[in-house]
Amino acid sequence: MTDVHERAGAALAEPDPRRKCLAAAALREDWRRGRVRPGAGAPPTLLVPGRPARPRLVSPRAVERRGMGSVAGRAALLHALAHIELNAVDLALDAVYRFRTLPPDYYGDWLRVAAEEAGHFTLLRAHLHGLGFDYGDFSAHDGLWEMARKTAHDPLVRMALVPRVLEARGLDVTPGLIAKLRGVGDTRAVEILELIRREEVGHVAIGNRWYAYLCAARGLEPLATFRRLLAEYGAPRLRPPFDFAARRRAGFTEPELAWLETLSARARS
Repeated sequence: MTDVHERAGAALAEPDPRRKCLAAAALREDWRRGRVRPGAGAPPTLLVPGRPARPRLVSPRAVERRGMGSVAGRAALLHALAHIELNAVDLALDAVYRFRTLPPDYYGDWLRVAAEEAGHFTLLRAHLHGLGFDYGDFSAHDGLWEMARKTAHDPLVRMALVPRVLEARGLDVTPGLIAKLRGVGDTRAVEILELIRREEVGHVAIGNRWYAYLCAARGLEPLATFRRLLAEYGAPRLRPPFDFAARRRAGFTEPELAWLETLSARARS
C-alpha cells in the first residue's frame, strides 16, 4: 500500500497534461479500492506544479481575448477554460499532497475533485482538437496558482480562498458563457460546460464542508473569518452577479448568501 501524499505529489509534479490527468484518475481509483492511504512521509516541499512548455504564461491582461463569433475566438475561450481546469487538477492534488493531518474523508473528497477536473480538461482539450487547436496554442496566466502559493501554509485559508472564492466564481459566470456558446451554435461546448457546472457545485460544496470543519475545530465564526481572510490575503473582489441557487446547493449558508446580497445591492445602487 502506498502513501497518498507521495502519489499526489508525483501527479502534481508531472508536466505532461495528459499523463497528469491519467495519474489523477488512477490515484482516485486506487483510493477507492483501498490501495493508498494517508501516511507520515517527508513533509511537502514542492511549490510549483509540473508544467508543459506551452502555453506561454503572461499577465492576465495580456491573455488573448477574441469574439466568439469566430472559430478562433471560441477556441481562445475554450483554451482559457481548459487552463483553469488543469490548474484545478493541480490545486486538488496539492490539497492532498500538502495538508497531512486531516481526516481520511478529506483526501477522498479532494481526489474526487482532482479526477473530475481532469475529466473536464480532457473534454475541453478534445473539443479544441475538433476546432483545429490544442492546449498551448494560446497564452494563459498563473493567477490560480498564485493563490495556491499564498495559502500553502494553512488548509483553512486554502479552503476559504480557493474553492469558496475562485471556484465559486465559476458557478456565477458559467451560465452566461453557456448562453453565449448556445447563441453561436456550439452545442458540444454547451454540453461540456453544463457537465462542468453540475460537478463544480459538488467541488465548491467540498470546499465549504472542510472550511466549516476547520472553523469549528478552531472555534472560529465562519463568515467573520472569511471576510477577514479575503482582506488579509488580497483575494479577488467578490462582485455580482452571484448565482444564489447554485451557491446554496454548494453549501453556502444563509448568512453568507445574505451578505452577498448586500454586495449585489451596493453594486446596483
